[in-house]
Amino acid sequence: MAAESTDVAEVSESTSEEPINGPFNAAILLMAMGEENAANVLMHMEPSQVQAIGEAMNDVGTVSQKDISATLDQFINRIEKEYTMGVSPDTYLARMLDRAIGKEAAIAVMSKIDKDSIAPTLDSLKWMPDDVVAKLIRDEHPQFIAIVLSYLNREKSASVLETMEDDRKVDILVRLSRLDKVHPVALKEIDSVLEQRVSESIEIQLDGAGGIKTVAEILNEVPTEMEEIILEKLAEIDSELSASIKEKMFVFENLLAIDDRGMQTLLRDVSSETLVCALKGANQEIQTKIFSNMSSRAATLLKDDLDAKGPMRLAEVEEAQKEILVCAMSLAEEGKINLGGKGDDFV
Repeated sequence: MAAESTDVAEVSESTSEEPINGPFNAAILLMAMGEENAANVLMHMEPSQVQAIGEAMNDVGTVSQKDISATLDQFINRIEKEYTMGVSPDTYLARMLDRAIGKEAAIAVMSKIDKDSIAPTLDSLKWMPDDVVAKLIRDEHPQFIAIVLSYLNREKSASVLETMEDDRKVDILVRLSRLDKVHPVALKEIDSVLEQRVSESIEIQLDGAGGIKTVAEILNEVPTEMEEIILEKLAEIDSELSASIKEKMFVFENLLAIDDRGMQTLLRDVSSETLVCALKGANQEIQTKIFSNMSSRAATLLKDDLDAKGPMRLAEVEEAQKEILVCAMSLAEEGKINLGGKGDDFV
């Protein structure tokens, strides 16, 4: 394992005045991989190496953004240079990632690498505090901000959005919901502006494009009061868009957040046929939640009907689930049930 430790140390030639050492490089790379993948890597290391990396992880917060970006970039460059039997760097990297983290995750990483090469400063925003990101972009055009938010994870996007004025929030989210693709040239221009903003600043994670789903995920993270204001103003601008976003915000799995009394109230308003169809495509956790809020006899009958039900079209299942969700939202608006979530308090 000593050779592997040396390899890790060679990955980065830090751009800071004092080069960061091997354990720091390894700590940065492992933290970028995510907990599960990092754990798999650590399993193949010696105890002394694990200890050194663990100590380094505690100090990673003191490493500059420049060092973090340099370490990740140089690691990727090192991999890309590993030609094997005439295989191109892209092919080699794709195969290596496929074997290491699985096909779907590998595709996501390769896609991210492509984006990062075009817009490295945009990618670096994920390492910055939310308030710093908000300060960097708050005076930009709403379309500019919408594109930036589409490349951040939903928690950071929600936090940044929370700093904006209500009318500005709505404008940004409307643009974000209609955002499909961003031309590489436009992305480079945005990155150039961000680079300038970062260089001027004294204070100094990317997920796909925008769309209704992205807006719904962001709104699921903001406080309920803010969510209601935004959706109300969105409805004034585009009622269909507002309805589509609401639909994406509340999915069948959200029924798990309803308390037992609320679930029993909901089930009284749902027909057995609709329930059977909806549960045909539901996971075991939701089925258990529903069965546990019915009498033993009713639960047994429902299970029998479910077992006897033949194959169904996905569209039919989704329609039944949507019918139940509409019923749940209606009961919630009437104050008969609470949909839970977002840390709702009861007094």
